[in-house]
Amino acid sequence: MELNEKIQELRKQRGLTQEELSEVLFVSRAAVSKWESGRGYPNIDSLKAIAKFFGVTIDELLLGEELLTIAEEDIRQKENRYRDLVFGLLDCGMVIFFFLPLFGQKETMGIQAVSLLSFTGIASYIRNIYSAVVIGMVVTGILVLALQNDQGTFWAKHRSKVSFSLHVVGTLLFIAGSQPYAASLLFVCLIIKVIICMKKQ
Repeated sequence: MELNEKIQELRKQRGLTQEELSEVLFVSRAAVSKWESGRGYPNIDSLKAIAKFFGVTIDELLLGEELLTIAEEDIRQKENRYRDLVFGLLDCGMVIFFFLPLFGQKETMGIQAVSLLSFTGIASYIRNIYSAVVIGMVVTGILVLALQNDQGTFWAKHRSKVSFSLHVVGTLLFIAGSQPYAASLLFVCLIIKVIICMKKQ
């Protein structure tokens, strides 16, 4: 009997629903459903919690190949959490555009460095576009950090792409607007994200 079948059998022996088991194990109902359907494996911590709750050993739950698969899955999840942490922090850090003098504003005496909040030397719609992109990055960062444990949803599958895409758009936007400091900062963050993604592969 494979792990997914064992989890389902143990749950039913206790008379529990997937929702009730998920609450005991502090995971989502979708995670339990995924385990029982064989579409995924619990991580090491969840596996220990399952064994403890049902009063069995990990050896009784797993076959040799399944243990290897779970170990690989656990490593992948840790890599994803690390990536999300870095992406989230970088995105949240973009709030500095509102406060640091990273934008060049033409004055009678030359070019003055100003923050996005003080940037009045351009058309209001352009400043609004800049602000929308920066706010989008910050909000994305908050969501990435807050929903790190969210698995199997649309957001979980696409959060890195959204984060990456906003950085690309922001970099190109600031380059097009002749804002070298802002563009350079975003480009550096973009390179960091690319390096992390390459390491993962």
